[in-house]
Amino acid sequence: MRGSSAPPRVLAGSWQLWFVVLGAVWGCSFWWIKLSLVAMSPVDVAFSRLALGAVTLLAIAAATRSALPRRLVTWGHLFVTAILLNSVPFSLFSYGETHVSSVLAGLLNAFTPLATLIVVLFVLRQETPSVAILSGLGVGLVGVVVLIGVWNGFGAHQWLGIGACLSAVVCYGFGFPYARAHLSAQGTSPVSLAAGQVLCGTAQLAPFALLFGHLHHDRPATSVLALGALGVLGTGVAYIMNFHIVRHAPASVVSSVTYLTPVFAAVVGVTFLGESLSWNEPLGAVLILLGAALAQGRLRRRARPRGTPR
Repeated sequence: MRGSSAPPRVLAGSWQLWFVVLGAVWGCSFWWIKLSLVAMSPVDVAFSRLALGAVTLLAIAAATRSALPRRLVTWGHLFVTAILLNSVPFSLFSYGETHVSSVLAGLLNAFTPLATLIVVLFVLRQETPSVAILSGLGVGLVGVVVLIGVWNGFGAHQWLGIGACLSAVVCYGFGFPYARAHLSAQGTSPVSLAAGQVLCGTAQLAPFALLFGHLHHDRPATSVLALGALGVLGTGVAYIMNFHIVRHAPASVVSSVTYLTPVFAAVVGVTFLGESLSWNEPLGAVLILLGAALAQGRLRRRARPRGTPR
C-alpha cells in the first residue's frame, strides 16, 4: 500500500534489523492471541487489537503530521481492504486459536503467499500460470496436507479451528491484490493509509464486539499485557516497520518476511505456552515455504551463475 508520497522517516537503523524484528512481532502475534483469549472472547480480541492499533497509528500520524485520506473513494477502498486484511481474518484467527495451538495457526499463516498467488492466477487472472508456478503451488498444497497431518484424524472442533485459520489466509489472498490494485497508486502517506485502514477495521468489529463479545471472569495480567502487545506492536508499530522495509529493502526481499513469521510462531508457542510440535508440522511448513519460493522464482534466481544477465 505504498503511496507516491514518501513516508515520514519514523524508524532509524538498517532495514535488515527491522526485517527480523517485524518477523518476530508477527510471529509472536499468535502467542499473544492465545494469551488474550484467556481474558475475552475471539471477537473481543480482534476488536481490541484493532482499536489499540488504530490509536497507535493515529498517534504516529499526528506526530509525523500525516493527514488522514480526504477522498471518499479512498475510504471506500480502505473499508474493503480492512474487511479482507483486518476485521475478518483477525476474528477468524482468534476463533481458530480456541480450537488449535498457536503453533499450528502460525504455521498455517505461511500459506499466505501461495493463497495470494492462487487468487491472482485463477480468480483475478492477472498472471499466466507457468510450470514453475504450478509446481510451487503443488508443493505448497502438499505442505498444507502434511502440516495439518490429515492421516491422524481430527475432531469437529479441531477441523473448525483449522478451517478458520485457512479461511483467514484466503482473506489475505484476496486482500493483498486488492490493496495493491486500489491503494498503491494513491498519493497519500502510507502511515495515513494504515491508520485509516485499521480505523475502518475497528468500526467494522465494534457492533459485533458489543453484541456478541464477553469478558471472562479471570483476566490475568499476562492476558492484558499480551493484548497490549498485540494491538500496539502487532497491529500498530508493525505497519510502520513494514513501510520502512518496503521503502529501503530490495523489492525481492520485502515479501520474504513471511518466511520468518512461522519460525518465530513455533519457537514462542513451544517455549512459552508449552505447546507440542509434531514432526509433520515443521516439515509441512518447510514444504509450503519451498512451494512459495518455487512459485515466486526465488530458487531459480539464486541458481543463476554470478554475472549472468537478468
